[in-house]
Amino acid sequence: MTVAQPRRFAALRNPQCATYLVGAALMMMADNIEHVITYWVLWQKFHSPALAGFEVISHWLPFLLLSVPFGQLADRYDCRRIIQVGGVLFALVSIAWGVLFATGTLTVWAACILLVLHGTAGAMWTPAEQLLLHDFVGREELPSAVRLNSTFRSLGILFGPVVGAVLLVGLGSTVGILVNALIYVPLIVFLFVTPFTGHTRDADVPRPRAGFREAFSTLRLIRTDRTLVSMLILAGLGSFFIGASLQTTMPAFADRFGAGDGLAYSALLFAVGAGGVVGGVLLEATRRIPSTVGAAVVSTVAYGAAILGFALTGWYWLALALLFVGGMANLASMSISQTVVQLLAPPAERGRVVGLYGVSANGLRMGSGLTVGLFGQAVGVGPALAWSSAALLVGTAIAGGVAERGRRRLLAR
Repeated sequence: MTVAQPRRFAALRNPQCATYLVGAALMMMADNIEHVITYWVLWQKFHSPALAGFEVISHWLPFLLLSVPFGQLADRYDCRRIIQVGGVLFALVSIAWGVLFATGTLTVWAACILLVLHGTAGAMWTPAEQLLLHDFVGREELPSAVRLNSTFRSLGILFGPVVGAVLLVGLGSTVGILVNALIYVPLIVFLFVTPFTGHTRDADVPRPRAGFREAFSTLRLIRTDRTLVSMLILAGLGSFFIGASLQTTMPAFADRFGAGDGLAYSALLFAVGAGGVVGGVLLEATRRIPSTVGAAVVSTVAYGAAILGFALTGWYWLALALLFVGGMANLASMSISQTVVQLLAPPAERGRVVGLYGVSANGLRMGSGLTVGLFGQAVGVGPALAWSSAALLVGTAIAGGVAERGRRRLLAR
């Protein structure tokens, strides 16, 4: 399936979409600022590796369990309000952290509840956001909107730790986390103003009812579409085998490279985010990579190969370069696969299908705690990441083969 390429930076030429992208970047930055401040405070207070592990689980488990139900809500209701509820929940969690910090009443159980609520807000926001992007720009310019949304999210992820550190050091944890709650406000306010609901372009499409049975009917619906299934599998492979492991294991790699000082360690993390931002800009500026299954497969292979090289190399500067390339390839892979999924999804069930994509692309990130975390405990972080990257390459080749067979059958018909 090939999608006609829109104008360069087409989504930014749409005022509604451009404003949303800026607000979403701020929201993603605030999400990461909260991680920086709260994770630091929790470690300083409790020094609990188990709680640190729960921080990762609580962030991604809601995506695994709730993405499809939230996708059902996005199919039936105003996506603006769903995103606003998620944004308000984000802000209230930040305020609750601030109150607990200020009163000295922070406990492990209170922290666990707030961590789960924070993860739930992220899962709630994601399907509705994708439907709103489609509504802003339509089918032809959707690839641009998805790419630029991924790019702006990467900007939020890139600058979140920087701004979070500034707030933590400059204002302290209590004031810093309360200020962070204000960063969610611009997007919440904008969604009161925009007329797009996520359904204005397909308002006449009948909406199926939401329920447990309907969620499984969506699985039955898409299982006959090999291209759609292969894109869901492709996103899940990258999440399960590598996922969030780069961030959590980077201190170990910094030690291996002899880059234990803060600046050199930060550069390793920065390289991944910078690669994502530059990759998104290049994709929009050149429009050389179409939104096709083949492009998604090639991008995922490039991502797996770059991380495999990073896991094996002992040269710091080469590691930086490979992480940068990996960030570019990962953004290309995820944005292309997400675009293909949206375009192939039936309009009446787009939210559910996007929710399934969220389960695969986000929820399965918990698996990287097994493939790299626990396995790394047994064989070492470097070998574990290398084996996981190799498994990603093999799985991608299989998923690409399945998609190609589906394409040939469709052509034969």
